[in-house]
Amino acid sequence: MEKIAVIDLGSNSVRMVLANVLEGGHFVVFDELKETVRLGQDMEKDGILKPARVTQAVKTLRMFRKLCDANNVDKIFAVATNAVRRAKNQRSFLDEVQATCGFKLTVLSQDEEAFRLYQGVINSLEIPKGLIMDISGSSLQLIHYNRRNILNFINLPFGSISLTSLFSDNTLKPEEQAERIESFITEQLSGIEWLRAIEPDVQLIGVGGSFRNLGKISRMLRRYSLDCTHNYPVPRAEFINIYDMVRVLDTEKRMKIKGLSAGRADIFVSALACIKGIMNVLPFPQLTISGSGLREGIMFNYAVPTTAEKPITDILGHSLVTLMMYFDENIKHAEQVYNLSMQLFKQLRVLHKLPRQYVKVLRVASMLHDAGMRIKFYDHHKHSFYVIINSTLFGVSHRELVLAAFVASAHRKDGFQAAEWLKYKDITFEEDLVAVRKLGVILRIAESLDRSMGSSVKVINCDVLGDSVIMKTEVEGDCSLEVKDALTSQAEFLKAFRKNLEIL
Repeated sequence: MEKIAVIDLGSNSVRMVLANVLEGGHFVVFDELKETVRLGQDMEKDGILKPARVTQAVKTLRMFRKLCDANNVDKIFAVATNAVRRAKNQRSFLDEVQATCGFKLTVLSQDEEAFRLYQGVINSLEIPKGLIMDISGSSLQLIHYNRRNILNFINLPFGSISLTSLFSDNTLKPEEQAERIESFITEQLSGIEWLRAIEPDVQLIGVGGSFRNLGKISRMLRRYSLDCTHNYPVPRAEFINIYDMVRVLDTEKRMKIKGLSAGRADIFVSALACIKGIMNVLPFPQLTISGSGLREGIMFNYAVPTTAEKPITDILGHSLVTLMMYFDENIKHAEQVYNLSMQLFKQLRVLHKLPRQYVKVLRVASMLHDAGMRIKFYDHHKHSFYVIINSTLFGVSHRELVLAAFVASAHRKDGFQAAEWLKYKDITFEEDLVAVRKLGVILRIAESLDRSMGSSVKVINCDVLGDSVIMKTEVEGDCSLEVKDALTSQAEFLKAFRKNLEIL
């Protein structure tokens, strides 16, 4: 197993993530550091990185170096973006960083930065048509893609720090400054021809610290039951409410907002004004926040080199294998349980009458039903619930993640976490409870039919006759253990499907 570090030196902050790279193109983040350095501050007039900002950046990078050494990191990918890219004293800064910190910073071109950002998003979100928006301290990036291909992108030379500085005026109220920034952004974006021509079904995707803070504020206001940034949707009306609430406050009052980091309070309104500007130009009904961006794009590019040419086709499948490897699951057994679960889902469709949207839920639950064994075998189904609901799983919505956790917990007798269900009523639908109970029984039987983990049961055919379901199995070898174990689900099957269960 290889350890890598990815360092992203931006205009506002510098971040580092440490990750284990597993076999087969998978990676898992195990540590992260972030410091606000404001490297791009006060560059507007002369394009020079200021000594105080350089000193702070170097101090932070030395700290990062220490953590890399302590963790015996094998490879370090250190990149700098817009502030360093346009700095007139770029060379002296890069030399100082290498001499004092041992990091050879790569200054990404606008094209390279856009592509790495796109890689982070496209390999972690199932959104076929998107407009990616990244607001840094000194730039605003827009990347338009369709069918997993970049169509257009632009890097505009203003961001949350530079806009805050540009429109700073002590004679104006905070909301008046916000209105001026919003008007400026709206005017700038309205002049981009390809942006105005974007199709109405394109979705807005937000990347970066300002969007993460927006999502956190939104979740706290909604008392959202899941603490998950990635793939979190913010409806247009809710964003406007937050914008209207924040833009009238001065910096001191903004610092008291729950969910907003203190290091971003003074520039947050500028970032929100940028988002409002894009919504003035295009009537997006909501925005989706991505927890994956530039750093994840660099990790994907290294761990899965083929993503440089073509994105991951099965985002969910790749993410599931990553977690199964990390939690040391028996992958062959998990795949067999998924195979049998899908056979049962199809064979029992006349009884369960569940739409196809629940297939993804069953896939996640069946593949990760044993993830909790990494914690403890006894009651591992309960631990699997916790693992799934707190996992960074790509390719699923928050609702699907919650439902999969409950289905996985039900693969043992009396395993359904009934006491937990009401906690997630803001995410789930009323009909989901019945679906989870039915899928839980399907998963339990499927797991029983691979009790010896030998993939002996090949085919399942179900006949619905009167008040009974006759489940016929085509097997290789002796499957008496599997059939005996599956029959322990008879009571749960009767309760869920109102039919007696017989297995041959």
